[in-house]
Amino acid sequence: MTTADHDPLQPIGVAGAGLPDAPHHADATLRDAGIDPDRLSIAYFGDPARKSPAVRPPLALRLGLGFALWAGLALLNRTAIEVPAWIEAPAALLIGLLILSAACTALVTASQRLAARLDWDHYVAGTVAEVLSTLPELVVIGFLVPVSPPTALIIALVTIYNNAVVFSIYSFFLPKDRHGKFLMPLPITKAGTQILVAGAAMGLILGLVMMAMSFSDHPKNAFTALDLSAVGMLLLGIFGVYIYRLMHGYARVEESVRGALALTEQQIETRRALVYRPVHESSWGLIAGYLGVGMVGAVLGGEQVAEFARISIQDFQFNAIATALVLAIFAGMSEYIILWESHRKGEYGIALANSFGGITQVMFMVLPFTMIAIGIYQSWINPNHPELPLLFSFSNILLLLFLFPMLFVLIELLEEDHTLDVLDTTIMLAIFLLLIALLLGYGAV
Repeated sequence: MTTADHDPLQPIGVAGAGLPDAPHHADATLRDAGIDPDRLSIAYFGDPARKSPAVRPPLALRLGLGFALWAGLALLNRTAIEVPAWIEAPAALLIGLLILSAACTALVTASQRLAARLDWDHYVAGTVAEVLSTLPELVVIGFLVPVSPPTALIIALVTIYNNAVVFSIYSFFLPKDRHGKFLMPLPITKAGTQILVAGAAMGLILGLVMMAMSFSDHPKNAFTALDLSAVGMLLLGIFGVYIYRLMHGYARVEESVRGALALTEQQIETRRALVYRPVHESSWGLIAGYLGVGMVGAVLGGEQVAEFARISIQDFQFNAIATALVLAIFAGMSEYIILWESHRKGEYGIALANSFGGITQVMFMVLPFTMIAIGIYQSWINPNHPELPLLFSFSNILLLLFLFPMLFVLIELLEEDHTLDVLDTTIMLAIFLLLIALLLGYGAV
Protein backbone atom coordinates (compact mmCIF):
# COMPACT_ATOMS: atom_id res chain seq x y z
CA MET A 1 0.00 0.00 0.00
CA THR A 2 1.32 3.46 -0.90
CA THR A 3 0.36 6.86 0.42
CA ALA A 4 -1.90 7.36 -2.57
CA ASP A 5 -3.91 4.24 -1.65
CA HIS A 6 -5.15 5.63 1.66
CA ASP A 7 -8.04 8.05 1.89
CA PRO A 8 -7.05 10.68 4.50
CA LEU A 9 -10.71 11.30 5.30
CA GLN A 10 -11.26 7.72 6.48
CA PRO A 11 -10.68 6.68 10.14
CA ILE A 12 -7.16 5.37 10.70
CA GLY A 13 -8.22 2.46 12.93
CA VAL A 14 -5.93 0.45 15.18
CA ALA A 15 -3.12 0.71 12.60
CA GLY A 16 -2.68 4.34 13.65
CA ALA A 17 -1.96 3.61 17.32
CA GLY A 18 0.29 6.31 18.67
CA LEU A 19 -0.87 8.94 16.19
CA PRO A 20 -2.87 11.92 17.51
CA ASP A 21 -6.21 10.76 16.06
CA ALA A 22 -5.84 7.06 16.93
CA PRO A 23 -8.89 5.35 18.49
CA HIS A 24 -8.88 5.17 22.28
CA HIS A 25 -9.25 1.40 22.39
CA ALA A 26 -5.99 1.00 20.39
CA ASP A 27 -4.05 3.11 22.86
CA ALA A 28 -5.71 1.27 25.76
CA THR A 29 -4.62 -2.07 24.29
CA LEU A 30 -1.04 -0.85 24.09
CA ARG A 31 -1.11 0.33 27.70
CA ASP A 32 -2.45 -3.04 28.81
CA ALA A 33 0.55 -4.61 27.06
CA GLY A 34 2.94 -2.28 28.91
CA ILE A 35 3.52 0.05 25.96
CA ASP A 36 3.02 3.79 26.41
CA PRO A 37 1.51 5.09 23.13
CA ASP A 38 2.68 8.61 23.98
CA ARG A 39 6.31 7.39 23.84
CA LEU A 40 6.11 5.93 20.36
CA SER A 41 8.19 7.57 17.66
CA ILE A 42 5.39 7.38 15.07
CA ALA A 43 4.13 10.77 13.86
CA TYR A 44 2.83 12.43 10.73
CA PHE A 45 5.40 13.75 8.25
CA GLY A 46 4.57 16.99 6.53
CA ASP A 47 1.73 19.30 7.52
CA PRO A 48 -1.09 17.39 9.29
CA ALA A 49 -3.65 20.07 8.48
CA ARG A 50 -3.40 19.71 4.71
CA LYS A 51 -1.40 18.12 1.96
CA SER A 52 1.79 20.02 1.27
CA PRO A 53 1.88 21.61 -2.19
CA ALA A 54 4.53 20.50 -4.66
CA VAL A 55 6.41 23.78 -4.21
CA ARG A 56 6.18 25.58 -0.86
CA PRO A 57 5.80 29.37 -1.34
CA PRO A 58 7.70 30.42 1.84
CA LEU A 59 10.62 28.21 0.84
CA ALA A 60 10.66 29.56 -2.69
CA LEU A 61 10.48 33.15 -1.39
CA ARG A 62 13.40 32.73 1.03
CA LEU A 63 15.46 30.93 -1.55
CA GLY A 64 14.72 33.43 -4.29
CA LEU A 65 15.54 36.40 -2.07
CA GLY A 66 18.76 34.77 -0.89
CA PHE A 67 19.90 33.91 -4.42
CA ALA A 68 19.05 37.41 -5.67
CA LEU A 69 21.08 39.06 -2.91
CA TRP A 70 23.94 36.62 -3.48
CA ALA A 71 23.98 37.36 -7.22
CA GLY A 72 23.89 41.12 -6.56
CA LEU A 73 26.78 40.97 -4.10
CA ALA A 74 28.80 38.72 -6.41
CA LEU A 75 28.21 41.12 -9.32
CA LEU A 76 29.39 44.09 -7.27
CA ASN A 77 32.54 42.25 -6.23
CA ARG A 78 33.37 41.52 -9.89
CA THR A 79 33.03 45.16 -10.96
CA ALA A 80 35.12 48.20 -10.11
CA ILE A 81 32.68 49.10 -7.32
CA GLU A 82 34.31 48.46 -3.96
CA VAL A 83 31.89 47.29 -1.29
CA PRO A 84 32.97 48.49 2.18
CA ALA A 85 33.77 45.70 4.60
CA TRP A 86 31.25 47.01 7.13
CA ILE A 87 28.52 46.46 4.51
CA GLU A 88 29.85 43.27 2.96
CA ALA A 89 30.19 41.38 6.27
CA PRO A 90 26.57 41.73 7.50
CA ALA A 91 25.31 41.30 3.92
CA ALA A 92 27.23 38.01 3.59
CA LEU A 93 25.86 36.80 6.92
CA LEU A 94 22.28 37.71 6.00
CA ILE A 95 22.56 36.03 2.60
CA GLY A 96 24.11 32.95 4.15
CA LEU A 97 21.36 32.62 6.75
CA LEU A 98 18.57 33.06 4.20
CA ILE A 99 19.98 30.46 1.85
CA LEU A 100 20.95 28.00 4.60
CA SER A 101 17.50 28.10 6.19
CA ALA A 102 15.89 27.43 2.81
CA ALA A 103 18.44 24.69 2.03
CA CYS A 104 17.70 22.93 5.31
CA THR A 105 13.94 23.02 4.67
CA ALA A 106 14.48 21.71 1.13
CA LEU A 107 16.62 18.81 2.34
CA VAL A 108 14.11 17.80 5.03
CA THR A 109 11.26 18.03 2.51
CA ALA A 110 13.22 15.92 0.04
CA SER A 111 13.90 13.26 2.67
CA GLN A 112 10.22 13.09 3.66
CA ARG A 113 9.00 12.76 0.09
CA LEU A 114 11.72 10.25 -0.75
CA ALA A 115 10.68 8.20 2.29
CA ALA A 116 7.04 8.31 1.17
CA ARG A 117 8.03 7.30 -2.36
CA LEU A 118 10.15 4.36 -1.14
CA ASP A 119 7.63 3.38 1.55
CA TRP A 120 10.15 3.59 4.39
CA ASP A 121 9.14 3.01 7.99
CA HIS A 122 8.60 6.19 9.97
CA TYR A 123 11.62 5.62 12.18
CA VAL A 124 13.89 5.17 9.14
CA ALA A 125 12.46 8.32 7.56
CA GLY A 126 12.96 10.35 10.72
CA THR A 127 16.55 9.21 11.15
CA VAL A 128 17.46 9.92 7.51
CA ALA A 129 15.87 13.37 7.66
CA GLU A 130 17.72 14.17 10.87
CA VAL A 131 21.10 13.14 9.45
CA LEU A 132 20.54 14.83 6.08
CA SER A 133 19.60 18.12 7.76
CA THR A 134 23.18 18.50 9.03
CA LEU A 135 24.55 18.93 5.49
CA PRO A 136 24.40 22.77 5.63
CA GLU A 137 26.29 22.65 8.93
CA LEU A 138 29.02 20.47 7.42
CA VAL A 139 29.35 22.80 4.45
CA VAL A 140 29.75 25.85 6.70
CA ILE A 141 32.52 24.06 8.60
CA GLY A 142 34.17 22.99 5.34
CA PHE A 143 34.38 26.56 4.09
CA LEU A 144 35.61 27.83 7.46
CA VAL A 145 38.58 25.44 7.72
CA PRO A 146 40.74 27.32 5.16
CA VAL A 147 39.81 30.66 6.76
CA SER A 148 40.62 29.71 10.35
CA PRO A 149 40.99 26.06 11.42
CA PRO A 150 40.86 26.89 15.17
CA THR A 151 37.64 28.86 14.63
CA ALA A 152 36.09 25.92 12.76
CA LEU A 153 36.91 23.57 15.66
CA ILE A 154 35.55 26.00 18.26
CA ILE A 155 32.31 26.42 16.27
CA ALA A 156 31.80 22.64 16.20
CA LEU A 157 32.44 22.33 19.94
CA VAL A 158 30.38 25.35 20.99
CA THR A 159 27.45 24.16 18.86
CA ILE A 160 27.26 21.08 21.11
CA TYR A 161 26.73 23.36 24.11
CA ASN A 162 24.27 25.56 22.23
CA ASN A 163 22.16 22.56 21.25
CA ALA A 164 22.30 21.17 24.80
CA VAL A 165 20.93 24.46 26.12
CA VAL A 166 18.25 24.55 23.41
CA PHE A 167 17.27 21.00 24.37
CA SER A 168 17.08 21.90 28.05
CA ILE A 169 15.03 25.06 27.51
CA TYR A 170 12.68 23.48 24.99
CA SER A 171 12.04 20.35 27.06
CA PHE A 172 11.17 22.51 30.06
CA PHE A 173 8.31 24.15 28.13
CA LEU A 174 6.87 20.93 26.71
CA PRO A 175 3.40 19.87 27.87
CA LYS A 176 3.84 17.52 30.84
CA ASP A 177 1.84 14.53 32.01
CA ARG A 178 0.21 14.19 35.42
CA HIS A 179 3.61 13.34 36.89
CA GLY A 180 5.14 16.55 35.54
CA LYS A 181 7.12 14.75 32.86
CA PHE A 182 7.28 14.59 29.06
CA LEU A 183 8.62 11.12 28.34
CA MET A 184 10.95 10.59 25.42
CA PRO A 185 10.75 7.56 23.09
CA LEU A 186 12.47 4.56 24.69
CA PRO A 187 15.02 3.99 21.88
CA ILE A 188 16.31 7.53 22.40
CA THR A 189 16.59 7.23 26.16
CA LYS A 190 18.46 3.92 25.89
CA ALA A 191 20.84 4.54 23.00
CA GLY A 192 20.99 8.24 23.87
CA THR A 193 22.27 7.54 27.37
CA GLN A 194 25.03 5.33 26.00
CA ILE A 195 26.24 7.82 23.42
CA LEU A 196 26.23 10.67 25.93
CA VAL A 197 28.44 8.57 28.20
CA ALA A 198 30.82 8.11 25.27
CA GLY A 199 30.82 11.84 24.51
CA ALA A 200 31.47 12.82 28.12
CA ALA A 201 34.30 10.27 28.41
CA MET A 202 35.94 11.29 25.13
CA GLY A 203 35.82 14.96 26.03
CA LEU A 204 37.28 14.33 29.48
CA ILE A 205 40.06 12.05 28.18
CA LEU A 206 41.13 14.44 25.43
CA GLY A 207 40.97 17.48 27.71
CA LEU A 208 42.98 15.82 30.48
CA VAL A 209 45.65 14.54 28.07
CA MET A 210 45.99 17.97 26.45
CA MET A 211 46.18 19.65 29.85
CA ALA A 212 48.81 17.20 31.15
CA MET A 213 50.99 17.69 28.07
CA SER A 214 50.61 21.48 28.15
CA PHE A 215 51.52 21.83 31.83
CA SER A 216 54.52 19.48 31.77
CA ASP A 217 57.80 19.16 29.95
CA HIS A 218 56.25 16.91 27.31
CA PRO A 219 57.33 18.11 23.82
CA LYS A 220 53.89 17.60 22.27
CA ASN A 221 51.72 20.72 22.48
CA ALA A 222 49.53 20.52 19.36
CA PHE A 223 47.40 18.18 17.28
CA THR A 224 49.04 16.55 14.30
CA ALA A 225 46.99 15.74 11.21
CA LEU A 226 47.12 12.08 12.21
CA ASP A 227 45.81 12.89 15.70
CA LEU A 228 42.82 14.75 14.29
CA SER A 229 42.02 12.09 11.71
CA ALA A 230 42.31 9.23 14.23
CA VAL A 231 40.04 10.89 16.81
CA GLY A 232 37.60 11.88 14.07
CA MET A 233 37.36 8.35 12.70
CA LEU A 234 36.87 6.98 16.21
CA LEU A 235 33.96 9.35 16.84
CA LEU A 236 32.39 8.52 13.47
CA GLY A 237 32.64 4.82 14.30
CA ILE A 238 30.73 5.40 17.53
CA PHE A 239 28.10 7.38 15.63
CA GLY A 240 27.62 4.56 13.11
CA VAL A 241 26.99 2.03 15.88
CA TYR A 242 24.66 4.52 17.61
CA ILE A 243 22.53 4.90 14.48
CA TYR A 244 22.34 1.12 14.17
CA ARG A 245 21.27 0.74 17.81
CA LEU A 246 18.74 3.55 17.46
CA MET A 247 17.17 2.01 14.36
CA HIS A 248 17.20 -1.43 15.96
CA GLY A 249 15.50 -0.02 19.06
CA TYR A 250 12.81 1.67 16.97
CA ALA A 251 12.21 -1.57 15.07
CA ARG A 252 11.85 -3.60 18.28
CA VAL A 253 9.32 -1.15 19.70
CA GLU A 254 7.37 -1.25 16.45
CA GLU A 255 7.36 -5.05 16.50
CA SER A 256 5.97 -4.94 20.05
CA VAL A 257 3.17 -2.62 18.90
CA ARG A 258 2.27 -4.90 16.01
CA GLY A 259 2.23 -7.91 18.31
CA ALA A 260 0.15 -6.22 21.01
CA LEU A 261 -2.46 -5.08 18.48
CA ALA A 262 -2.29 -8.34 16.47
CA LEU A 263 -2.00 -6.35 13.25
CA THR A 264 -2.47 -8.17 9.97
CA GLU A 265 -0.06 -7.72 7.06
CA GLN A 266 -2.53 -5.32 5.45
CA GLN A 267 -2.81 -3.27 8.65
CA ILE A 268 0.98 -3.14 8.93
CA GLU A 269 1.16 -1.73 5.40
CA THR A 270 -1.61 0.72 6.29
CA ARG A 271 0.36 1.81 9.36
CA ARG A 272 3.44 2.32 7.22
CA ALA A 273 1.52 4.52 4.80
CA LEU A 274 -0.43 6.50 7.42
CA VAL A 275 2.52 8.61 8.53
CA TYR A 276 2.90 10.05 5.02
CA ARG A 277 -0.78 10.93 4.68
CA PRO A 278 -0.10 14.69 4.55
CA VAL A 279 2.98 14.38 2.29
CA HIS A 280 2.49 15.37 -1.34
CA GLU A 281 2.97 12.47 -3.75
CA SER A 282 6.12 13.56 -5.55
CA SER A 283 7.81 12.54 -8.76
CA TRP A 284 11.45 11.53 -8.84
CA GLY A 285 12.18 14.80 -10.65
CA LEU A 286 10.65 16.90 -7.89
CA ILE A 287 12.51 14.94 -5.19
CA ALA A 288 15.77 15.38 -7.09
CA GLY A 289 14.97 19.07 -7.44
CA TYR A 290 14.55 19.49 -3.69
CA LEU A 291 17.80 17.60 -3.07
CA GLY A 292 19.61 19.69 -5.67
CA VAL A 293 18.30 22.96 -4.28
CA GLY A 294 19.26 21.89 -0.78
CA MET A 295 22.80 20.95 -1.78
CA VAL A 296 23.41 24.04 -3.90
CA GLY A 297 21.93 26.23 -1.17
CA ALA A 298 24.14 24.59 1.44
CA VAL A 299 27.24 25.34 -0.64
CA LEU A 300 26.33 28.95 -1.43
CA GLY A 301 25.08 29.70 2.08
CA GLY A 302 28.10 28.07 3.69
CA GLU A 303 30.45 30.09 1.49
CA GLN A 304 28.75 33.33 2.53
CA VAL A 305 28.92 32.52 6.25
CA ALA A 306 32.62 31.70 5.83
CA GLU A 307 33.11 35.02 4.06
CA PHE A 308 31.54 36.79 7.03
CA ALA A 309 34.00 34.99 9.32
CA ARG A 310 36.95 35.93 7.09
CA ILE A 311 36.05 39.61 7.05
CA SER A 312 35.37 39.65 10.79
CA ILE A 313 38.68 38.01 11.72
CA GLN A 314 41.03 39.38 9.06
CA ASP A 315 39.64 42.84 8.28
CA PHE A 316 37.95 43.84 11.53
CA GLN A 317 40.38 41.92 13.78
CA PHE A 318 37.47 40.59 15.83
CA ASN A 319 38.24 38.15 18.60
CA ALA A 320 38.22 34.71 16.96
CA ILE A 321 36.45 33.13 19.93
CA ALA A 322 33.70 35.76 19.95
CA THR A 323 33.25 35.30 16.20
CA ALA A 324 33.10 31.53 16.65
CA LEU A 325 30.46 31.87 19.39
CA VAL A 326 28.27 33.97 17.10
CA LEU A 327 28.70 31.64 14.14
CA ALA A 328 28.00 28.59 16.32
CA ILE A 329 24.47 29.88 16.84
CA PHE A 330 23.93 30.05 13.09
CA ALA A 331 25.72 26.73 12.46
CA GLY A 332 22.99 24.93 14.41
CA MET A 333 20.22 26.53 12.36
CA SER A 334 19.15 23.25 10.76
CA GLU A 335 18.20 21.76 14.15
CA TYR A 336 16.39 24.93 15.17
CA ILE A 337 14.34 25.01 11.96
CA ILE A 338 13.23 21.39 12.37
CA LEU A 339 12.50 22.03 16.05
CA TRP A 340 10.30 25.02 15.31
CA GLU A 341 8.41 23.43 12.42
CA SER A 342 7.72 20.24 14.38
CA HIS A 343 6.60 22.13 17.48
CA ARG A 344 4.37 24.41 15.43
CA LYS A 345 2.52 21.36 14.11
CA GLY A 346 2.22 19.85 17.58
CA GLU A 347 4.69 17.06 16.84
CA TYR A 348 6.41 17.40 20.21
CA GLY A 349 8.04 13.98 20.10
CA ILE A 350 9.72 14.71 16.76
CA ALA A 351 10.77 18.17 17.96
CA LEU A 352 12.27 16.76 21.14
CA ALA A 353 14.03 13.94 19.29
CA ASN A 354 15.55 16.40 16.83
CA SER A 355 16.70 18.75 19.56
CA PHE A 356 18.38 15.81 21.27
CA GLY A 357 19.79 14.68 17.93
CA GLY A 358 21.31 18.13 17.57
CA ILE A 359 23.60 17.22 20.50
CA THR A 360 24.57 13.71 19.42
CA GLN A 361 24.98 14.50 15.72
CA VAL A 362 27.21 17.50 16.31
CA MET A 363 29.33 15.57 18.83
CA PHE A 364 29.71 12.43 16.73
CA MET A 365 29.28 13.63 13.14
CA VAL A 366 29.99 17.37 12.80
CA LEU A 367 32.92 17.44 15.25
CA PRO A 368 34.73 14.43 13.70
CA PHE A 369 34.07 15.84 10.22
CA THR A 370 35.70 19.08 11.36
CA MET A 371 38.71 17.24 12.77
CA ILE A 372 39.18 15.13 9.65
CA ALA A 373 38.76 18.18 7.38
CA ILE A 374 41.41 20.08 9.34
CA GLY A 375 43.69 17.04 9.23
CA ILE A 376 43.34 16.75 5.45
CA TYR A 377 43.87 20.49 5.02
CA GLN A 378 46.95 20.38 7.23
CA SER A 379 48.46 17.37 5.46
CA TRP A 380 47.67 17.91 1.80
CA ILE A 381 46.42 21.43 1.10
CA ASN A 382 48.11 24.09 3.22
CA PRO A 383 50.44 22.74 5.91
CA ASN A 384 51.97 26.24 6.27
CA HIS A 385 48.73 27.88 7.42
CA PRO A 386 49.69 30.33 10.19
CA GLU A 387 47.13 28.82 12.61
CA LEU A 388 48.28 25.23 12.12
CA PRO A 389 48.92 22.91 13.83
CA LEU A 390 46.08 23.29 16.33
CA LEU A 391 47.61 24.06 19.71
CA PHE A 392 46.52 22.62 23.03
CA SER A 393 45.19 26.06 23.88
CA PHE A 394 43.20 27.11 26.92
CA SER A 395 40.01 27.42 24.88
CA ASN A 396 40.34 23.95 23.29
CA ILE A 397 41.11 22.30 26.63
CA LEU A 398 38.21 24.07 28.33
CA LEU A 399 35.72 23.21 25.60
CA LEU A 400 36.61 19.53 25.76
CA LEU A 401 36.73 19.29 29.56
CA PHE A 402 33.37 21.03 30.01
CA LEU A 403 31.72 18.39 27.83
CA PHE A 404 31.82 16.07 30.83
CA PRO A 405 29.66 18.12 33.25
CA MET A 406 27.31 19.24 30.46
CA LEU A 407 26.67 15.74 29.13
CA PHE A 408 26.66 14.25 32.64
CA VAL A 409 23.61 16.35 33.50
CA LEU A 410 21.82 15.05 30.41
CA ILE A 411 22.80 11.48 31.25
CA GLU A 412 21.30 11.77 34.72
CA LEU A 413 18.09 13.17 33.29
CA LEU A 414 17.72 10.43 30.71
CA GLU A 415 18.31 7.83 33.39
CA GLU A 416 15.46 9.42 35.33
CA ASP A 417 13.38 8.83 32.19
CA HIS A 418 12.16 12.38 31.68
CA THR A 419 13.08 15.76 30.30
CA LEU A 420 14.32 18.75 32.24
CA ASP A 421 12.54 20.63 35.02
CA VAL A 422 13.29 24.19 36.15
CA LEU A 423 16.26 23.19 38.33
CA ASP A 424 17.78 21.05 35.58
CA THR A 425 17.43 23.85 33.05
CA THR A 426 19.01 26.33 35.46
CA ILE A 427 21.99 24.01 35.98
CA MET A 428 22.48 23.61 32.23
CA LEU A 429 22.34 27.36 31.67
CA ALA A 430 24.77 28.00 34.53
CA ILE A 431 27.32 25.55 33.09
CA PHE A 432 26.97 27.11 29.64
CA LEU A 433 27.25 30.70 30.87
CA LEU A 434 30.28 29.85 33.01
CA LEU A 435 31.99 28.30 30.00
CA ILE A 436 31.25 31.31 27.80
CA ALA A 437 32.45 33.75 30.46
CA LEU A 438 35.75 31.84 30.85
CA LEU A 439 36.26 31.64 27.08
CA LEU A 440 35.61 35.32 26.47
CA GLY A 441 37.58 36.45 29.50
CA TYR A 442 40.64 34.22 29.28
CA GLY A 443 40.47 32.10 26.15
CA ALA A 444 42.93 32.53 23.34
CA VAL A 445 42.93 30.59 20.10
